[in-house]
Amino acid sequence: MPAEWHALRVRPVNDALVRRDGDFVLYWMSAARRVNFNFGLERAVEWARELQRPLVVLETLPCGDRWDNDRLHRFALDGMRDNRDALATSGALYHPFVETSPGQERKLLAALGEHVCIVVADDFPTPRPVGRITSALAEVRVRAEVVDSNGLLPMRAADRVYPTAFAFRRFLQHELPKYLGQAPKANPLARVELRPIRKLPADLARRWQAAPADLLDGAPNGLRELPIDHSVPAAATRGGPAAGVATLRRFVRDGLSRYGELRNEPEQDVASGLSPYLHFGHLSVHQVLDAIARATGWSIERIGQPVGGRKTGWWGAAATVESFLDELVTWRELGYNFCWQRDDFDQYESLPAWARQTLEKHAGDRRPHAYTPEELERGETHDALWNAAQMQLVREGRIHNYLRMLWGKKILEWSPTPRAALDLLIHLNNKYALDGRNPNSYSGIFWCLGRYDRPWFPERPIFGTIRYMSSENTARKVRVREYIARYGPRPQAGLFA
Repeated sequence: MPAEWHALRVRPVNDALVRRDGDFVLYWMSAARRVNFNFGLERAVEWARELQRPLVVLETLPCGDRWDNDRLHRFALDGMRDNRDALATSGALYHPFVETSPGQERKLLAALGEHVCIVVADDFPTPRPVGRITSALAEVRVRAEVVDSNGLLPMRAADRVYPTAFAFRRFLQHELPKYLGQAPKANPLARVELRPIRKLPADLARRWQAAPADLLDGAPNGLRELPIDHSVPAAATRGGPAAGVATLRRFVRDGLSRYGELRNEPEQDVASGLSPYLHFGHLSVHQVLDAIARATGWSIERIGQPVGGRKTGWWGAAATVESFLDELVTWRELGYNFCWQRDDFDQYESLPAWARQTLEKHAGDRRPHAYTPEELERGETHDALWNAAQMQLVREGRIHNYLRMLWGKKILEWSPTPRAALDLLIHLNNKYALDGRNPNSYSGIFWCLGRYDRPWFPERPIFGTIRYMSSENTARKVRVREYIARYGPRPQAGLFA
């Protein structure tokens, strides 16, 4: 089954052999939670066809993480509902499994391992998901592979961590074109004949029951019995591939032409809204690029010669499209590059040496304003713009992209130490943001403390040579009055009770 994209995207995680007389091929969907534009599903289909065995798609939703809550679970469950519907007539058997206690997922994989020919799973760069995947697969006594469906560039195509967006962009301009022609199939199950399978073996189906339909469909109080944090309610934004595609179409139609000019304006809000869908794997970055190409007439052939790492003039697209692609590709995949190669991606020690030195030099500086973590979480500061950004995060699971930078800088300024600031930034982001726990969101958090940046002068109290931002300067650059009025603190049922 040689395919050009296999070389860097498919990685075996054990030395076991394929069990050719097994009952079925298993695709464990855990990061690329979609049917379309999915290298992992495509690989599993290839194995099923070669072995002439049925295909089972297992999608799991684990519990036990510190930040598991109703908001994040509901978003994931929306995707499981869409995948159930999309696979209903596909020829593959879809089995959605939601943990009701930690560790069930691993036991389920071990039980399935007694029946399968091979397991194909999703690769992901941060240690918790990939560690969970590889440790579970270690107990499976057949060949197991993980497949990288994360970005336009295979993660293993870069052999080092790039310290700045400029350096990574320069690398991309030389290397990315060779991979752009290796896109996943829009629908890997289209026009594919698979051996039928109606249900799992009876003992497995009975012990590891599929998630009930009403839980996937969003029944009131459906999450109540799960061992997760119920203090963070589901956001109004619906999850799932269907909602992701609708958001993508809306952005391409209404927002892309204005993105370059207005992306920093909170009151215009022309941001794509795609980040949660990319994080949960409900959308593929290849899918986004395909939609943009179809809408604008762009094609791979329009890419020019490398332009030395500059932001514009390489993609061969309109300026507003190039502005968006730099965020979608350069900045997003820069974070994946870091997290894939650095186990300490979320640790203070991973900051550049110059940033740690200047922060530690000023760690004892007097803070003009000091707030407790609880006050910051509730948006109870003297700064109306910062409060509004925090309340947007709490209520909607997002912060306007430009204000997210200010949000992080002020937490650094108001926290007793840089390490305390980092801990709180990670906690608030991962607890409330729909794109929390993602390499790209870690990039944004750590950028506030110097990652991917350079020293800025003059040296300031608290910040040292870390880039400084203030609400006053921000309000002079962009309009924020209506934003503050919209998101200013107000009581909301179920929050901070």
